[in-house]
Amino acid sequence: MSQALQDLLDLLDLEQIEETIFRGRSRPAIVPRVFGGQVAAQALVAAGRTVPEDRLAHSLHAYFLRTGDPGAPIVYTVEPMNDGRSFTTRRVVAVQHGKPIFALSASFQRHEDGFDHQAPMPAAPDPATLPTSQDRLRGYDHLDPAVVERFLEAREAIDLRYVDEPPYGKYGEPRDPHSQVWFRTNGKLADDPLLHVVLATYVSDMTLLDSVLLAHGRGGWATGDVVGASLDHAMWFHRPFRADEWLLYDQESPSAAAGRGLGQARIYTQDGRLAISVIQEGVVRAPRQH
Repeated sequence: MSQALQDLLDLLDLEQIEETIFRGRSRPAIVPRVFGGQVAAQALVAAGRTVPEDRLAHSLHAYFLRTGDPGAPIVYTVEPMNDGRSFTTRRVVAVQHGKPIFALSASFQRHEDGFDHQAPMPAAPDPATLPTSQDRLRGYDHLDPAVVERFLEAREAIDLRYVDEPPYGKYGEPRDPHSQVWFRTNGKLADDPLLHVVLATYVSDMTLLDSVLLAHGRGGWATGDVVGASLDHAMWFHRPFRADEWLLYDQESPSAAAGRGLGQARIYTQDGRLAISVIQEGVVRAPRQH
């Protein structure tokens, strides 16, 4: 396991203060605030630690309420909403400086057999044939070297490979609002199913709004031609998967309007099983002209 991955696992390993109260720490993101995927992942950890071991996460719905302060701890309070025979539901509120910054509802289910069908996996090249983030980012002379290093540091625990040029690699002209990314952790993980769901949740916030940027020829946060933030995030976990094995993140944007952009995606295992569905809306605006 890489040291970066171990550091990430330590970041997601919350301190339990009371039976349903947890505390997490933060670290700076690419932009000077707490990375949304970190808060979502930590909140899911908090929820998961209050449910029986035979209940697996099957969905989450979350709202980003305020910008997180990376220099302050985050307190997560878990509220039991339902403990049924098949499903368990938890609500989590993340608080900093006395104010909520994030709210999550998560549902867990005991394993059941049932009807089974899925959308087919789209075509995508083998991830082994694609450049690593390090190779791709360090090949862009138009990017500020300091921005490149922040990107690489933020993604050091994850092997993330774009199928095509990311928004910040080629911009200025609109492109098809569709993006594909392969990802896996940089090292093996334990067999705990919650851990793999938490890591996928963490990564899911990294690139989902890329397709919005592509539709408008914007480079995004790396180039400074866009400002924005995640508003809400939803995930459904359909089938077992491992976050330390290659997953294809197939993303598209059906709409952008009123200063908001919508991204939707499906995550497939390398052998073609649909593992996760994801939807996120975010603020996506052109910078104000002074």
